[in-house]
Amino acid sequence: LSMVRNPSLALPTFWTLYRRILTTTTQLLLPIAFASTLASHLAFIPKPPATLRRLSTFPTNQRLKSPPFAAVVDPTKSFSSAMSSSTSASSHPAPPKPRRDEDRVTYAGLPPPYLHWDATKNPRQAVDSPHPLLNPPVPIPDPYGWLRDDSRTNPEILDHLKRENEYSQSITSHLESVREGIYQEFLNSLQETDYSTPRSRGRYWYYTRTFEGKSYSAYCRAPKGSYGGGDNAVLPKIEWDGSKETPILPEEEIYLDVNELAKDKTYCSVGAVLPSPSHEYIAYTVDYSGDEKYELHVRNLRSGVDVALKVLDANGGKCGEDLLLEVSDSIEWGRDDNTLYYMTMDEQQRPFRLYQRRYWNASSGTNESAVETLLKEELDELYWCDVSKSLDEKHIFMDMASKETSEVWFLATEEEETVSSSKEENMKCIAPRRNKVLYEVEHAQNRWYIWTNVDNSPNMKLMTSPAVPDSADQWNLLLDSNDEPLFDGSLDTNTFKALESVLVLKNHVVISGREEGVPRVWVYNVDGKQMRRLEFEEKDYDVGLLGHYEANATSIGVAYDSMVTPTQSIEISLSDDTQRTVLKSKNVPGYQKEIFGCERLHVLSRDGTTQIPVSVVYKRDTMEKVKNGERVPIHLYGYGSYGASIEADFRATRLPLLERGMIYVIAHIRGGGEMGRQWYEEPNGAKYLCKKNTFYDFVDVAKALVDEWKWTSSDMLSCEGRSAGGLLIGASINMAPELFRVAILGVPFVDVVVTMTDSTIPLTSGEWVEWGNPNEEKFFQYMMEYSPMNNVQKGRTYPSCWLTGGLNDPRVAYWEPAKFAATLRHENPDNPNPICMKMDLSAGHFSASDRYKYYKELAADYAFLLDQLNLV
Repeated sequence: LSMVRNPSLALPTFWTLYRRILTTTTQLLLPIAFASTLASHLAFIPKPPATLRRLSTFPTNQRLKSPPFAAVVDPTKSFSSAMSSSTSASSHPAPPKPRRDEDRVTYAGLPPPYLHWDATKNPRQAVDSPHPLLNPPVPIPDPYGWLRDDSRTNPEILDHLKRENEYSQSITSHLESVREGIYQEFLNSLQETDYSTPRSRGRYWYYTRTFEGKSYSAYCRAPKGSYGGGDNAVLPKIEWDGSKETPILPEEEIYLDVNELAKDKTYCSVGAVLPSPSHEYIAYTVDYSGDEKYELHVRNLRSGVDVALKVLDANGGKCGEDLLLEVSDSIEWGRDDNTLYYMTMDEQQRPFRLYQRRYWNASSGTNESAVETLLKEELDELYWCDVSKSLDEKHIFMDMASKETSEVWFLATEEEETVSSSKEENMKCIAPRRNKVLYEVEHAQNRWYIWTNVDNSPNMKLMTSPAVPDSADQWNLLLDSNDEPLFDGSLDTNTFKALESVLVLKNHVVISGREEGVPRVWVYNVDGKQMRRLEFEEKDYDVGLLGHYEANATSIGVAYDSMVTPTQSIEISLSDDTQRTVLKSKNVPGYQKEIFGCERLHVLSRDGTTQIPVSVVYKRDTMEKVKNGERVPIHLYGYGSYGASIEADFRATRLPLLERGMIYVIAHIRGGGEMGRQWYEEPNGAKYLCKKNTFYDFVDVAKALVDEWKWTSSDMLSCEGRSAGGLLIGASINMAPELFRVAILGVPFVDVVVTMTDSTIPLTSGEWVEWGNPNEEKFFQYMMEYSPMNNVQKGRTYPSCWLTGGLNDPRVAYWEPAKFAATLRHENPDNPNPICMKMDLSAGHFSASDRYKYYKELAADYAFLLDQLNLV
């Protein structure tokens, strides 16, 4: 009652009562599974705050300066008392020491009532989630939570990040010549002036070029001319002298030079680049900050006039403020040059609205009849959307998908001129969403081709139906001439055959998937109902389709490589797959394939049944040392999330490690998709409540390298992962800190629980169906047990760590590596190994857009690694 009358005066009473309630009723109110963990956090319940922050949603171009659920700290602690030098017994310079707000917490579960949290704008769970929220909410210690600044302008925080960079530079200052040497090795193995394989598209061959000394690609095309202008023109033999000046094909035209776009920019990333139906224009998207918010431009390829599309008012004219249109990188042309389709994003940077703009050039002031129509929107924050066009160009698709459920809507391009202002009337649904049913669609010959896990199949099945709306009841398995399904979605534990994607041509269906853990390509003849798998000489390899833009194609292009074979572009006849033409082989100057070897091995997981595939590449003389009983340095790489596969491909950037006597190992751990969807999904994969399998597998591979195979020792073993792979490395070094000598954590997702409680952080809501939602009783305790930020061990010797981040990263915010570096140092002040963080203040999630800057950053990563392994 006293709180109702005067809440501000009653707060001390409230907090005293709250602590007492939590202390005495924990085991009554919360599941036993995490009661003990809650009790361990009671000491971090904040003192009665002097003031309270009321936090709300933020507009697109303005971010919150303070994170939600952060309790206001003791006012006697000055916010401006930044960093002081630590007293370390190590010979290294003292690292930055950011202040700790010991009373600061983030809450999981129901928001405490004093925050006045608006759950309609910032939900705590998915609308249709059946799982109860934690009630009462559980405080999670977040002493470095003040490092979060959504505006990226806080002077104290920016100063701290700069000091982190200065510290990392001081730790590695003696490695300048090593960095430069590795950088030169990268360049020496790179043909700087090069081109991509030309692909047929209408009247032109389209490709890209790079030029020595220039940081970005140039987009090029050449008319087919005398080689034939049809869909099945044969690419002429390319006779190029390797110079910048000589065209790759006659009458070459550079229609978009990214080097020109990037002038005076610290960052420049081009997303989509699409020629118009007449090939008179291109539409392209470009991001100048790394935050993955794109401008949409259209360029007239005859006049060179470049138009940046603007926000329109209700009458089709430019808004008074002349605002640039902000889109995702998903765009499409309609059936003519007048029509564009694009996606806009919500406040969490989730593409959610599909627009059609007719007469787009009104934004240049030359036409006042522009018409912008909202075709469809997806308000459920679990669903990420994009726009695409069928290969036969007859349909525009809007794909809406969470990690577990999808839905596809379509608009016939022949009807695009008749769309109405009512978004409910314009598009039709192929099949309404069903919980945990994923499907994708392509169109050919008046039929849908669908790949889906419908009916709870462990893998994707390939199905067809008439091309009509609401077609789910008419989906049938695609059969061969023996009436056997091509892919029925079942789990084959002998070969682990699995479908991943489908290319539908006029007379053939080309299927990409996996078998025995290796990427595969199958070709199905629609008329003969025969399917065959493409075969290659090497046992273990990587293969994938090149770009295909013509439905009438009679051949396909594939990119083929292995860990020792540089990439080849191969054109393969669809009628006779023995007819193959190598269009291009990647030139790696100085590379001698014969002195390197690779193989695929397996490690038995701790569960006693799961065989973890491991890909290995090495110099043959290094492996001879191993066979003779000598232990050698090894670099172990992993990812293991989202069902994404890490392929055994060729990377010239590995050569500096191999040349210094290291073995490079990829652990194809659970959570990826190497062995089909069962490698990813519950109950035996690594998602939700079996996510720890990812970390167990990685640690088991590391232990096998040291203890079982005896190839290396812990003081010679390094590890690396990026993004969700950074989560892998953070969790692994927490589980077994003494197992590794060096760890590289690139843009690491390490503050799992705190991030996943907060739907105001971009992209968080959609990730609830990947990791689980720690606001819910079902997931909280399990996620707390592996979240790297919450499991740093005290008094242990951790490996030397090199963390990287990007200030503008919308996927893994910069404060995650910053907080983790500070936590590692705080919990182990006597750790003799350096913990360094390198923050790029002008980039996002995907590091530098400038290729030379990227190589320099990678050289810095490797120089640190080699130095810590005593290999320099």
